[in-house]
Amino acid sequence: MNRWRLLAAAATALVLSATTACGGAGGTGGEPGKTTLRMIVNITPNLTEQFWTGLFDLYEAKNPGVTVQLELTGTIEAEAKLRQDLAAGDPPDIAQHVVPTPETAELFVDLSGEAWAAKTPLYEEYAIGGKHYVVGVGEQIQSLVFYNKKAFAEAGVDATKIRTIAQFEEAMGKLKKAGYVPLQTAGQWVTGAQFTMLADAGVLTADPEWTVKRKKGQTTFAGSGYMRYYQLYESWLDKGFIDKSSLGLQYPDGQAAFLKGDSAMYIMGSYFVPAADDAGKSDDIGVFPVPSDGAYPPGQFGNMAQPYTVVGQSENREAAIDLVEWLVTDEEAIKIQLAADGNLRKGFAYDVSSLGDGVQAILDEAPFVIVKQGERQPVQGYAEELNTRIQSLFTGSSAGDVATKLDQWWDSQG
Repeated sequence: MNRWRLLAAAATALVLSATTACGGAGGTGGEPGKTTLRMIVNITPNLTEQFWTGLFDLYEAKNPGVTVQLELTGTIEAEAKLRQDLAAGDPPDIAQHVVPTPETAELFVDLSGEAWAAKTPLYEEYAIGGKHYVVGVGEQIQSLVFYNKKAFAEAGVDATKIRTIAQFEEAMGKLKKAGYVPLQTAGQWVTGAQFTMLADAGVLTADPEWTVKRKKGQTTFAGSGYMRYYQLYESWLDKGFIDKSSLGLQYPDGQAAFLKGDSAMYIMGSYFVPAADDAGKSDDIGVFPVPSDGAYPPGQFGNMAQPYTVVGQSENREAAIDLVEWLVTDEEAIKIQLAADGNLRKGFAYDVSSLGDGVQAILDEAPFVIVKQGERQPVQGYAEELNTRIQSLFTGSSAGDVATKLDQWWDSQG
């Protein structure tokens, strides 16, 4: 039984105190008539502590008596922070950037009865057993290759001609010869995430039901299109297209290296755009879809942007639901959040740079957005395991090792 299942079982066994009303009497550790909402937030180069503080200042101004207390994740991800809090018997009220799975859904409040929730992006795609435990502000796409226009010009590479893997590799060869690190990566979660942004666009465009088939034992990592991508990544390390030392970089450092011009390409989601804008580099950077040996352009791997969940053990459930409703339905709050992380939502527009326009054009031309939720959601812990295995390629593991270990791990989770 994995750690999430253990936590879920423990949570179910707890006897919880009664919840308090929105803005009503009693919050956690607060004065009578006042409510303090503890919220786990993910800190990134775009979503800083200052960003969150400013956002919640707006809510507090409209809701006297309510205080939002940030629970910072530090060097770990939001999901890991939630695990720690639940294991310590100190549950927060709300978690941002934590997406429930069938194994963990019971840890969160079902928002199906909230009329406003049904109008939020990707609402149905994230349903679990017909129930809705998470709502979001927008959506983002991630199968994108950002590139340094100066580096491409110096290397004689035309970004508009890159469609296939072979063309992508030819470009990397020219860029390396011109003195650039062809493809920027980093450690932490970045390595596996970038691999997913590339490989899923190819494999899941060709077979959108691949994950469903893997759950049923009808396919394997070693015997499917993913094997080619493990082999590609291994070869790119061997050829110096990816700098092995970059594994020691944290996410912000890898991003900074690309913005500085040390590297030529950077596979990342649409949330990279605000970082380029803030650095004054947007006009110097272009973007194109990840390459594919199949249909082009491929589907865009994407997901719900700014997802929020109300924790089932919250002692301020109604107040927590009210805050989440504001975050995903208030027009001002939505626009602030969309702009901060370069995300998209139908019916909401904000000023974007030329780079942002480029991302929007890719979304407009994409055949569909690949959303790995519901029946298409991998087993719990897959992203972390994939990250570990892709990073092992930096230290001598082979593509075959990666495929074998992933298949063994997946099969052990049943």
